[in-house]
Amino acid sequence: MQQLSGLATQRGASVTSIVFIIMVLGIAAKLTVAIVPAQIGDYQLTKTLSAQLLESNNNNETAKQFVERVNRQLSINADYNTTAEEVFTFTDKKTGQLAIYKQYAITNNFFSNIDIVNRFEGDIDMAAAE
Repeated sequence: MQQLSGLATQRGASVTSIVFIIMVLGIAAKLTVAIVPAQIGDYQLTKTLSAQLLESNNNNETAKQFVERVNRQLSINADYNTTAEEVFTFTDKKTGQLAIYKQYAITNNFFSNIDIVNRFEGDIDMAAAE
């Protein structure tokens, strides 16, 4: 007869691997919570800016009128922490040909003193607004 060894073969996951998997899933969930809302917010802001830019250019409004229009729309959308002046600068201020450069960052806390910074930038002009 063969003698059986005192070591049994392991089946399934060990406690260490289960704890590691839980930690990885927790970090992935935390990253998702920090990044996805910022991406969705940027998408909505870009759509708002594009729509307002198109309407302003069609109405031959000035740059000042466009800023007022955007601030009013942000207020309607209940985005009270954002103002037009913080989000974009003009690349073309000609009436009826307004174009802007969107550049801003959103910071979310990840763990204790570690932050995730989402930076958004891009040109928005008549071609992008249509």
